[in-house]
Amino acid sequence: MKPNFARRNFLRGTGVALALPWMESLSAATTNSKPPVRFACVYFSNGVEPIHWWAKGQGANMELGQAVLPMTPHREDINFLRGLYNHQAFINSSPHLGRMPNLLSSAPVSLDPANIRAGTTFDQVLSQRIGSQTAVPSLALGIEPNELRLEDGLSMIYGSCISWASPTKPATKEIYPARTFDQLVGDGSGRALDKTILDSVLDETHSLEPKISRGDRVKLDEYLESIRDIEKRIARANKEERIEGWKPTLAKPNMPRPADKLPQNVPDHMRLMLDLIVLAFQMDKTRIITLMLNNDLSQMNFKFLEGVKGALHLDLTHNGKAPATEAMYLKTNQFHIEQFAYLIRRLKAIDEGGQSILDSSILMGCSNLFDGDAHGADQMPIVLAGKAGGTLKTGRNLDYLERGNENRRAASLYLSIMDRMGVKLDRFGDSDQRLADL
Repeated sequence: MKPNFARRNFLRGTGVALALPWMESLSAATTNSKPPVRFACVYFSNGVEPIHWWAKGQGANMELGQAVLPMTPHREDINFLRGLYNHQAFINSSPHLGRMPNLLSSAPVSLDPANIRAGTTFDQVLSQRIGSQTAVPSLALGIEPNELRLEDGLSMIYGSCISWASPTKPATKEIYPARTFDQLVGDGSGRALDKTILDSVLDETHSLEPKISRGDRVKLDEYLESIRDIEKRIARANKEERIEGWKPTLAKPNMPRPADKLPQNVPDHMRLMLDLIVLAFQMDKTRIITLMLNNDLSQMNFKFLEGVKGALHLDLTHNGKAPATEAMYLKTNQFHIEQFAYLIRRLKAIDEGGQSILDSSILMGCSNLFDGDAHGADQMPIVLAGKAGGTLKTGRNLDYLERGNENRRAASLYLSIMDRMGVKLDRFGDSDQRLADL
């Protein structure tokens, strides 16, 4: 007789329930053993170099422009989308702040400084409709903090958030890896857990082992070890200098300073947040995540990239097509796509009973502008990855410009994504149509 396990399986200790990864031998008796579909958006700011952002051909024979070269190992796992655009961004007169906060809503952006309004984003629509199925309805993550200064008379909150819980309120963006981890491993409310919490559930782990297959035992061990690894990396990051906000001018503060929980090294910070996305999906603590690798009008310094010297991201992307700066701009594009490729690779490596988490996901790598130097909003750079639980065919280059499609609205893509997440709307943003051929 097979043991009777609940649909969600947990290890429990010291009053905390730790969600297990999906395991085939534990789900044999469940009523629905199909893994859920997850969505993640990985955003990078200030657009791309158009001459390097292209794709030709299909599947394993797909050729990619230099900016997208990190996608080469994953050509059969992606859909390269060309020609989609956000109409409300295109017609907005503000070249940055009017063309960024509505990235995921396709709604009008108010240019009245006294009336901040950008539209509820589709990730938050998903959170409101299906977020109750998980401990954490959704996560809005970032690397750089929210900025409250003004730029061209508009609040930089527009440039700091791509996820909006309502037309007038952005979702709370978390940039601290430790706090994100506490949400995922704790009870979903952000309660901090003792770093040795896993030790308290070892006895139950041992009692679970005879009931699962040898392959699932290996999976369980790897899962627990991955949590320990992230804990160690957070502890190391806490010792680094702060990356956000004002820094004191004293070499040694003359009063105690708060504990620092942000990595100083930008690539390490990004990878840690990406690993937390993997952990969130693997634990099924949330199925809806956005990650901003940088803010719009970002001042991030890319000196950590070989050949990129003395220029901030905003300066690199607004280069007047100067050859030397343009080459550095390309390197930042490649770096951002490398981060997206890393997430694809991680999720592709985790098996969920004959298919990977990537197979059960929709990942969207994107920016709000096409030509960053020209503030071009006539189309958006978008790469999709994952099969959405078998409902999305991959390995395709879908050029909506070349096909002459009349429906090139980004909101049509968002309706199509929400369909695959189990949320069906008659209309979203400025579209009432699904994206053709997706």
